Amino acid sequence: MAFDAVFLTAVADELRETILDTRIDKVQQPDRFTVLLSVRSRDYNGKLLLSLSPSAARVHLTETAPENPAQPSMFCMLLRKHLTGSRITNIEQPPMERLLDFTLDGTNEFGEPCRRHLIAELMGRGANLILCGEDGRIIDCLRRIELDPAQKRPVLPGLYYLLPPLPERYDPAQADAAQLRRLLEKAEGPLAAWLQRTFGGLSPMICREIALFAGGDIDALAEPAQAEKIGAWFSLIRERRFSPMLLCEGRTPKAFAYCEIFQYGDYLTQRRCGSFSELLDAFYASRDREDRMRTRTQALHKTVSTLLKRTERKLQNQREELASAVDREHLRRMGDLLKANLHTLSRGQKTARVVDFYDPELREVTVPLSELLSPQQNAEKYYKEYAKAKTAEKVLTEQIAHGEAECAYFEAVLEELQRAETEKDVAEIRQELAESGYVRDTEKKKMKSAPSRPMAFRAADGTPILVGRNNRQNDLLTLKTAAKNDLWLHVQKQPGSHVIIDCSEGEPTDATVTEAAMLAAWFSSAKNGQNVAVDVTNARYVKKPTGARPGMVIYDRYRTVFVTPDAETVEKLRT
Repeated sequence: MAFDAVFLTAVADELRETILDTRIDKVQQPDRFTVLLSVRSRDYNGKLLLSLSPSAARVHLTETAPENPAQPSMFCMLLRKHLTGSRITNIEQPPMERLLDFTLDGTNEFGEPCRRHLIAELMGRGANLILCGEDGRIIDCLRRIELDPAQKRPVLPGLYYLLPPLPERYDPAQADAAQLRRLLEKAEGPLAAWLQRTFGGLSPMICREIALFAGGDIDALAEPAQAEKIGAWFSLIRERRFSPMLLCEGRTPKAFAYCEIFQYGDYLTQRRCGSFSELLDAFYASRDREDRMRTRTQALHKTVSTLLKRTERKLQNQREELASAVDREHLRRMGDLLKANLHTLSRGQKTARVVDFYDPELREVTVPLSELLSPQQNAEKYYKEYAKAKTAEKVLTEQIAHGEAECAYFEAVLEELQRAETEKDVAEIRQELAESGYVRDTEKKKMKSAPSRPMAFRAADGTPILVGRNNRQNDLLTLKTAAKNDLWLHVQKQPGSHVIIDCSEGEPTDATVTEAAMLAAWFSSAKNGQNVAVDVTNARYVKKPTGARPGMVIYDRYRTVFVTPDAETVEKLRT
């Protein structure tokens, strides 16, 4: 990827054309590293996304609407206080810096005109969002950097804002062929590495692209003869001839740039986007959602994984204990042999040598005895151990069945967490676990919100298809919502969503069943498999056993279809 200073220059040019003189209507902070500003003017209404994520720092306009937390952060509240109603009057970028300074004109708490600066520093792990007053003092910032000798500059409320220290590199927009020739005469090693050391604002990918253009290979060595071609390439930056290019492997976005990229050959295909904001939205939309949900589900995922491992260990011990309980007949035989030979035994013996009348050949066997017990008591001891083992077999069989059901339930919950799409999905899964007693309900009492709805899809012929989001919703969808004649689908012997085909308009076609089966496979633990088995039956044949965990059902009279899930098909079916 090439979100370098030059790419930011292209984005800043686009923002100036679009959001200058717009007013900030709303400030939101969907997660720790993301701030969303809703801006509006007579001719424009949109959202400005400022991401300060260490792995994906960027600024651009967005069409996505991330879900917001129920309680805004203190930093979000402060931004709302100072920014709401302000007008964006200027956007500046220091040369060769991944930094944008938004000038905002508004009013203070007394209604007097005032100016503030919102500074987005997009430097990887050091990414930060800083709000300053007109005098340059920091009002507050997303990441506070303490007064530490190891830090090059402190960033704290009350201090004057200082620009990050600039590396001693040349500006590619100001370099001409003569200067490049002089520099190249002293250059050593690969051209791409030399470009990155010598000039600011260029990412490694862009340096390799320049090396390919000027030297014919990404590993070409630096030579003075390359000065003219490098200068021609730099003119693209100087003249702002930028093109938003998205590089994809198949349909999956892999990289982006502000110009055409040829170093990957046919491995990646290129697509020109309508704008840089559209490009960044396409590249980061799904990645951001996945990262955000991974963060929000991490603690819950760890808890359920621990419960699953603990239950599996307990099951292993119970199975071993059951195996020993099943082999209990010898205990009763030992008791019978002792009882038949009481007249030949006395207290204090360690063993008894008796004839085994259960053996057709009547061979003698040795029966271990307790020296502290009488012969009669030793016989009773064997009978008690036999009865205990008989009872243990029944109890352990029930406990093992319960444990296996719990393991299946935990696996289903882990699969749900992987495909949770919103904060509400995670909250419903947590609530389900809390009601089952697996986690503590830490949510404060508040007004009940409406439960989330199943995911809605439509087959190619228009037939509605519903897919459950979690176990509780699976139960509601299958046992309450679905009509008896509706078709019910579920991936075979693996955790996954319940899928319902609406059959109110008649029997669905084979193509519709195949599409629904693909949804059942995609929203399951087998989403990356091939020829996945999916069971199909009428909803009337699906039952919930008494006391079963949420989402657990049994069914009969089914048929099985085999499908290979495909992301593109799933998205086409989504309504």
